[in-house]
Amino acid sequence: MDAKRDTDIDPAPLAGKRVAIIGYGNQGRPQALNLKDSGIEVVVGLRHGSASAAKARIDGISTAPILQAATSADILMLLAPDESLGAIYREIEPALREGAALGFSHGLAIRFGFVVPRPDLDVFMVAPKGPGTALRSLYEAGLGMVALYAVAQDSSGAAEVIALAYGRAIGCGRAGLLPSTFAEECEADLFNEQAVVWGAVPEILVAGFDTLVAAGFNEEVAYMECVGELKLIAELIEARGIAGMREAISNTAELGAVMGGPRIVDDGVRDRMRAILAEIRAGRFAEALRDEEASGYPMLRAARGRARALKVEQARTRLID
Repeated sequence: MDAKRDTDIDPAPLAGKRVAIIGYGNQGRPQALNLKDSGIEVVVGLRHGSASAAKARIDGISTAPILQAATSADILMLLAPDESLGAIYREIEPALREGAALGFSHGLAIRFGFVVPRPDLDVFMVAPKGPGTALRSLYEAGLGMVALYAVAQDSSGAAEVIALAYGRAIGCGRAGLLPSTFAEECEADLFNEQAVVWGAVPEILVAGFDTLVAAGFNEEVAYMECVGELKLIAELIEARGIAGMREAISNTAELGAVMGGPRIVDDGVRDRMRAILAEIRAGRFAEALRDEEASGYPMLRAARGRARALKVEQARTRLID
């Protein structure tokens, strides 16, 4: 894939345009601030009484009720939680300007039909591949974050150049904008969240900690060995790649990794990963997300409570206090 960088991207499609950001959370706030610092007129659409209104005012960002923000926008970015985007879009659709552009930073709402856009709208995605806090800090440092971009609906014939100009304005063109699709970005992202970094890795850390503690090891030692070193390997992989990471550690650690890793991540794990991906593509996770929101997030609330009660969390607290 050929990445688009600042020098490849024409910023003109955003000139004189007003961008409305719906949501002022993980991605909404950093993107709004980066747009503002790039000289783009931006307004944040918020519910009446939103706790984010005061934060936006302190940040020097204009706010308006969601419907008013949508009415005034040439480009509308839906950056609220995925499961709420369908209801938000249905509320604002009648107010959207003819031929406006509708943007996302995650493909789920389009891929699984939470949002079905009006035919006259341009529909694009710019998905920074990292948390919003890092998107903002990198921008402030004169750097950028890699992002994926895609077009789902090109009513005007200019949806792609709008997407690229938007990605440039939030700083992603400094690092590179890679072409993708809503489906590819969504499915790969959900797979990673469930089967790799956010799902499997924490479970492996806890399982390792529990194994050492059950064998009589001190909890603080188990924490440092099984959890505390994660940052070190992540930094080595980022700097050197997986092969380079292996070459940078001791022979003892490398041989242990070669002998132990494949016994943990075996063909059974790969089979279960493939099953998770198949479930994602079939829409089963999207249905679960809808159901979770509709019932008040009982699964998430219970999981958060269980996580806080784990011995590994208590060991961490003792180490940092």
